Amino acid sequence: MFNIMNISKVIIFVHPLAMTDHAVNPNVSVDCVIFGFNNQELEVLLIERSAGNTEKVDEIKALPGNLIYEDENLDEAAQRVLCELTGLSNIYLEQVYTFGDPNRISKKHDQDWLRSIRAHPEARVITVAYTSLINKQRFNLTPSSFARNAVWVKVKDVPQLGFDHNEILDKALNYLKHKIYLEPLGYELLPDRFTLAQLQKLYEAILVDTFDKRNFRRKILRTSFIVPLNEKQKGVAHKPASLYRFDKSLFHQI
Repeated sequence: MFNIMNISKVIIFVHPLAMTDHAVNPNVSVDCVIFGFNNQELEVLLIERSAGNTEKVDEIKALPGNLIYEDENLDEAAQRVLCELTGLSNIYLEQVYTFGDPNRISKKHDQDWLRSIRAHPEARVITVAYTSLINKQRFNLTPSSFARNAVWVKVKDVPQLGFDHNEILDKALNYLKHKIYLEPLGYELLPDRFTLAQLQKLYEAILVDTFDKRNFRRKILRTSFIVPLNEKQKGVAHKPASLYRFDKSLFHQI
């Protein structure tokens, strides 16, 4: 349970320069780890930060995140912050972990950036991390606030991020790798109709592993919630593969 003593009303920069009437908690934030899939590799959504009311773009990328408002709960804050910074809304977000190292915002580069947008840049910040998987084709990115740009980056190519965001990303990845064995959450990243080859690529991308094609297909087809369709791919140069769909109702009956 949080014991936050220093709650105050502060101003957060929103581009173009504006003020919020909400009381902001300078000690609690949310960060969002949003995963996508490019049919071959797992990607994560990052933002490029702008500094205050300047046109300068911070060269350090970061996860979408910000302080919470005093009059909202954590889930509401995560949805708001994600929408403000990337334009993504109505995304199912799942809480992953809480990060509270007292030195997590102590890097000089991050402190310099915080001074440009926050009234209390030295305040210790505890962040609650959320994660989600989305089909990129169903959403349009419209970054705003201090996010000058929002970009999809291959997980394997993620650079050094601001604050402790690499650690947060690693925690979300490990959470994803564990949970994919418990429920087929990866289907959020696939088209409504997919091939078994696409499904295998997804599992390999998440688990950073390779599987024998026949063994994978035999095991996955044992599940009742992978439903074969009387359809094949169209407009492909190779032999068209059979299409399947995921039936959530059958999965929840297990």
